[in-house]
Amino acid sequence: MSRTSARYPMLLISILIPLAAGCGRSGQPKTTSTSAGATPTVTAAAAETPGAVAAVSYETAESAFGAGRYPEAVELFTAYNATHPENPWGHYMLGMSAWKTGEHEKALNAFDQALQLDPNHRKSLFNSSRVLLDSGRPKEALERIEKTLALEPMSNEGLRLLGRVRYELGDVDGAIEAYHRALSIDERDIWSMNNLGLIYIQQDRSSEALAPLARAVELRSNAPVFQNNLGTALERSGYPTAAAQAYEAAIAVDSTYEKAAVGLARVTSEQKPESTPVDLTALSSKFQADIETWRAAVVADTSTVPVPAVGDSSTATVDSVAVDSVSDSVLVSGRIVSDSLEECESEEDR
Repeated sequence: MSRTSARYPMLLISILIPLAAGCGRSGQPKTTSTSAGATPTVTAAAAETPGAVAAVSYETAESAFGAGRYPEAVELFTAYNATHPENPWGHYMLGMSAWKTGEHEKALNAFDQALQLDPNHRKSLFNSSRVLLDSGRPKEALERIEKTLALEPMSNEGLRLLGRVRYELGDVDGAIEAYHRALSIDERDIWSMNNLGLIYIQQDRSSEALAPLARAVELRSNAPVFQNNLGTALERSGYPTAAAQAYEAAIAVDSTYEKAAVGLARVTSEQKPESTPVDLTALSSKFQADIETWRAAVVADTSTVPVPAVGDSSTATVDSVAVDSVSDSVLVSGRIVSDSLEECESEEDR
């Protein structure tokens, strides 16, 4: 064998060894497990293309959202949208996920992308208006709510949002009217009842808050926010004993509910029992009769639901605290304090 031919096998081996090592590092598709039981799928093309985005299924991303893993859901829906940019629901769910993580601008951008694909995407209009309200931009929220009501004039969800934005813009009577209309469409709309009660509390009309809050508690007694708000209304209306019972009911559901605990301590220490007991069942029945009256008025009105523009941007406040439809209120040293809670009405269509 010649010296030249003897070198060929060694040369061939020196070429093949790096190739084999390279295949071992990058020749197989890689999957990244984002959580237990949730592994995004990866296409062969994505694995072979440098810089390609791994293909994530809608179901995987939705599963993360449904499990409350919102930061993960943001990442997964971002990846899903990169490979399915034409699906408005992917952008919508990215908006919902970003909203849950407090990324309001990212949420708005995602909702707007969904609306570019489908200008009448009802849930994107509704929930982007909620994000705008949470961001202190009620005028912009009003524009979107007006559009949804133009598409669906008898939507109690749209009317409930209209009530929120009207109150934010200082139109108290308009807000109350919107909640009346929402309840005339859905007489079991507990969040409209709660929000209506909050308006009355924050407008120093607590006795008027008793009926809607009594009905809300009757329908959902295990909601501590409703029990706490009812306790506040009862306390301010001169019923400390009944208020204590409502605060106790809130604490029984959520033992960490600090506001209810503060309210209970306050009314208990005052020891001023009411001269006459309050009949919450009768107040609830009266409120149901009121809803029937509002419903008759809506039926008699054959025109579409009016959505008048609000003239100024002033915000109705009590002691410099603005009302919020997902807040609960309690008196602390004579003033109303609000804190935000998760909003049940924001559940998205699937």
